[in-house]
Amino acid sequence: MAHIPINHPLRPLWRTFAGLIGLYILAFGILGVVQTAGEPLFAQDGKWVLGLRTNLAFAIVSIIWGAVLAIGAVVGGNIEHMLNLGAGLVFIVVGLTMMVLLRTDANFLNFSMSTVIVSFVFGLFALTAGFYDKVGSSEDVEAEARFRRHIEAVPTTSRDE
Repeated sequence: MAHIPINHPLRPLWRTFAGLIGLYILAFGILGVVQTAGEPLFAQDGKWVLGLRTNLAFAIVSIIWGAVLAIGAVVGGNIEHMLNLGAGLVFIVVGLTMMVLLRTDANFLNFSMSTVIVSFVFGLFALTAGFYDKVGSSEDVEAEARFRRHIEAVPTTSRDE
């Protein structure tokens, strides 16, 4: 069993953070597509939108991921839990990869250092939201509490035996 809190009291707060991050990324992507329309997909000319450098490819990817996070926040439940965990890991890995490629011709998403930092911050927030937004039944909560306290489950037997 994973050691992730179930029905945590701060779940609505983290769900809100994940939704706001999704909306920001969605708005960034839409404005990025408008700003970079007509340019090559992987241009590296330094277009800036909402304080981050972008190109058409990065703007399109941002629309997709922003919509995924925003829809996940609306749907909620364990679907959002898995989406936030996955998105958090994706943002951190993409941030690391683009930081390695930052000053090379292989910087195909036209990242700047500020874009890398924002990717890390959004990844950490989405990952944290994924840790705190798991939903389960009262039996799941009880099993998690026993697991945390290292209490073995006592088998229940019928007294009629």
